[in-house]
Amino acid sequence: MKKQRLLLVSLLISLFACQQPSQETAAKPFDEAAEKAAIMKTIEAETACYFKQDYDCWKETTIKADYAFQAWNAPDGTFDSKVGTEIHEKVQQFFKENPAPAGGSYFPKIERRNMVVKFFGENAAYLIWDQYNLDADQKKYYHSKDTRLMEKIDGKWQIVSTAAYWDYKNVIPVDSLK
Repeated sequence: MKKQRLLLVSLLISLFACQQPSQETAAKPFDEAAEKAAIMKTIEAETACYFKQDYDCWKETTIKADYAFQAWNAPDGTFDSKVGTEIHEKVQQFFKENPAPAGGSYFPKIERRNMVVKFFGENAAYLIWDQYNLDADQKKYYHSKDTRLMEKIDGKWQIVSTAAYWDYKNVIPVDSLK
């Protein structure tokens, strides 16, 4: 009798182990196009919020963690970098000291080209692109090479690392960008 019960229990365990998950419990396949679109939504929001100097908006796109990183160069040839929570502190301070032009943005139009996205699993991605930033007078573009490291936290893509290197010397007249 014990052997029969043991055999029955083993059989039931085997049956449950071999069952396919239902459609409701099955994991959704990774949709790379949808994830890229969600990432771009975060990146576009971060850029718009940053150039408008809107900290409350900007902070929703950028992770606040000890492993976060941000770096960029300045027109005078120097560079600036921040790590961890210092990023949020310095960005908030920068926005207070450098308010955006009345009713606008420092760079009213951004164009991104040559976008490359590399996923490292379903919750991490690396991006690199050329960015063209139209100045407030709308007479010239500044070219930058940008990278982002993205992390998906609680279903939402956030920026972990930003690097933006601008060519301040070789500006592009507005009518020359093809």
